[in-house]
Amino acid sequence: MNEHEVQIAGIGLHPFGRFEGTPVTDIAVQAVRNALADAGLGRGDFQAAFCGTAYGGVAAGHKVLDAMGMTGMPIVDVEAGCASGGAALMLASGAIAAGQEKMPKGIIRSSFFEPWREDAGLAATPAYFALRAQRLMRESGVTREHLAGVVVKNRRNGVHNPDAMFRKEVTANEVLASRVVCEPLHLWMLCSPNEGAAAVVVRRGSGGVRVAAAVLRSHLPGNVLSEATPMSGLVDDDVPPPTTLAATAAYEAAGVGATDIDVVECQDTDAARELLSYEELGLCPRGDAGKLADEGVTEMAGRLPVNPSGGLLSKGEPLGASALGQVVELTRQLRGDAGPRQVEGARVALGHTVGRGANASVIVLTR
Repeated sequence: MNEHEVQIAGIGLHPFGRFEGTPVTDIAVQAVRNALADAGLGRGDFQAAFCGTAYGGVAAGHKVLDAMGMTGMPIVDVEAGCASGGAALMLASGAIAAGQEKMPKGIIRSSFFEPWREDAGLAATPAYFALRAQRLMRESGVTREHLAGVVVKNRRNGVHNPDAMFRKEVTANEVLASRVVCEPLHLWMLCSPNEGAAAVVVRRGSGGVRVAAAVLRSHLPGNVLSEATPMSGLVDDDVPPPTTLAATAAYEAAGVGATDIDVVECQDTDAARELLSYEELGLCPRGDAGKLADEGVTEMAGRLPVNPSGGLLSKGEPLGASALGQVVELTRQLRGDAGPRQVEGARVALGHTVGRGANASVIVLTR
C-alpha cells in the first residue's frame, strides 16, 4: 500500500433542483449520509470534515454534522464560488496525504464584484458570459450552432442521470428558439441556479479510485475577472487563465497529460464556457474548440466524452456542490457504475470548475 495515496472511499449526492421548504442542512445531510454509507463508515469513523459552500452561511459544515450528531472533530468551511467543492477536496486530500447551500432565485449575484462591475455586466451574469462567448466566436470560429450543440449534447446525456434537474432531450432548433438573454446566448444555453448537495469520503489507501491531483489556482495579478476576460486586449492574450494554471499543475501532479484523459466533467455555466474549457484545459489547441465539437470528439461515442452527467446545463448549478457533484459522477464512471451513460474503459477522469472567475479547480481521478 502506498501510504501517500488518497482514495475515494465513498460518494453521496442529493439530486440537484429546487426544493421549496427544504432547509439547506437537510439537503446536505442526505448527501453526507449516502457518502458515509457508501464508505461503510459511521459516527466516530472519520477524523475531519471539509465543507465547500457558497450560500450556506457561517459554519455550514458544523450545522450539517450537528444535525447528524457527528461533531467533535475539526470541521473546516471553504468558500471559493463554484470551485468550493474542489477546494474542499483539495484540503481534505492534502490532510490525508500528510498524515450545502440554499440558492436565491434568479441571476447569480456575488459581493465579490464591485457594484460598477455588476452595472457594466462584468460580473457572474449573462452579460459577462455573453461577452466571453462573443470573444470565443471571434477567436475560435465558434458559431451559434456550436453553442446549441453543447446544450443538445448535455441535455441528451442528462436523460440518463436521475439526479439531473432537466431530463428531456432538446433539438438545436428548440435551443435557438428560446429567447435571447444576452446576444448570442439564448435562455437554454445558460445553466439554472438551483439547490443540491454532494459529499465525498477520502482515506489513505491504494486501489479503487485515487485522487491523483486536486488543484486550485487563482487569477494572475491584474486580471481579476479572468476566464479569458472578454474585455481584455491583445496584451492579455498570453496571460494564462486560472483554468490553464490549475490544469497544468494537476497534470504534472498526476503524472498524466491531456491526451491521457478518458472522461471529463467540466464547467458549462453557459454553452460557450464548455467550449472555452476545451481550450483552457488543453483538450485541443487554442482556437479549435469548434473543430473538436464538429468532429464529435466530446460526444458519448467520441474519443473524449465531456459531461456524461449532463453537466450544469442538465443538472443545474448549486455552486458549492458543483465540483463534488462532478467527483461523484467521475467516481461512478471509474467504478463502472454509471449505467446508460458509462464511458467504457474509463481509467483517467478530469473534473473542472470555475468560481467567480477568480478561482479554478481541476481534479484528476485515476483507477
